[in-house]
Parts: sequence; C-alpha cells; structure tokens
Amino acid sequence: MATFLLRVWVPDRPGALGAVASRIGAVRGDLIGIDILERGAGRAIDELVVELPNEDLVPLLVSEVSEVDGVDVEDVRPALSSVVDPRLDALETAAFLVDQLSVPELLEALARRSSRDFQADWAVVLDLEAASAVAQVGTAPPAAWLRAFVAGSRASAAPGDLGGPDDMAWAELGAADLVVLLGRRGRPFRARERRQLSALARIVDQRWMDLVTRSARMLHPSATP
Repeated sequence: MATFLLRVWVPDRPGALGAVASRIGAVRGDLIGIDILERGAGRAIDELVVELPNEDLVPLLVSEVSEVDGVDVEDVRPALSSVVDPRLDALETAAFLVDQLSVPELLEALARRSSRDFQADWAVVLDLEAASAVAQVGTAPPAAWLRAFVAGSRASAAPGDLGGPDDMAWAELGAADLVVLLGRRGRPFRARERRQLSALARIVDQRWMDLVTRSARMLHPSATP
C-alpha cells in the first residue's frame, strides 16, 4: 500500500466529509487519518491520510474527490512514513526538544524537527540582532532579508495574529531575540500549523531558560566542591 496526504477544502456541513470518504473508497483507497487544519467562512481545510493499492491511482483519486459538490483538492503528496499522526509527531518533537542538554543543540533540534514535522523546504532559527542564522536546514533566503521580513510582520500584525505569507510561517522565542522561520513551496501554512509552530517556540523558550539557569548555578561559587 502507498500512503498519501490529501489536503482538501470541504464544505463545513454534515455529510461532506463522508462523501469524500466514499469517493476515496471508490478508488480502492482507505481513509486512515484526518487532521483539521483550518475552519471558517463555511469551509474546512482537512488533511487526509489515504492508503492506495498503488501510486498510479493518485490522478483518479484527485478526480473522484473533486467531483464532490463544493470540494476542492489543494494538494496531494506521498507521506514520509507509512504511519502518519500529526498529533503524535507533535508530542514526540516536544519531548525531543525538552531532552536537549545545551542551547546550541536545542536550537538545532528546533530547526531539524520543525522542518520535518511541517515538511518545510527550509527552516531557520534567526538571531535578529546579528542578522545571522544560528541553526538552519535547507536553503533559506538571506538572513538580512528574513530579519526585514520579521520586522515588517511585527509592524503590520494585529496582537495575537499568527498570520503571514502563505508560503512562510514564523514564531518568536521570548528568551532571546530569536525567531524560527519556515518556508515551503506550493502548499500554504494553515492556522493549525501556525499555532503548532508557536507552541514549539514556547517549549524551546522554556527549555532555554532551564538550561541557562542550570548553567548559571553550576558556575556559581557555591557550586564548587
């Protein structure tokens, strides 16, 4: 079986998702997971985990699902693994971040795990004051451009706004003048994903403070045997 992630826009009404599931079954597919990414204006954006007997059925799958009234297919792509559970991935990433024993390892872990979890083309932990990347995965825009982007986003965003360009997502780390930024082509970041990235940033921020406090205690004269 081949596993795919199918992102669809569905009318936010009873029976709509059931109609999509029926079309998936019509092409011998099996719907094994559902992740609601965003809701509003009478529609929901869902990411469906679908198993197919073979990858040649993908065009037929897209055609069948698109026939459902009010449904649009935004994206379809192979899953990175046979078992896809975004909630479990998020918990495992949180646990992995908390396990890091130094600040450099923590920031590197944030870049690597967020890049993997969100299937981003690139991920950067950016030092805003120095305009330099302290951790990076993939080929990202220049650090100076990213700093200007963050400055502009801060100035234009409403309080608590997690928005931004469709192809980028970012979150601040409060313990230092750092931000984490992600980018990917062809698949917009949705509200649930932006909230998840913000939650990861808060976890890293707390772990950062724990590591700094522990380091300060070890350097204090009273800690010397």
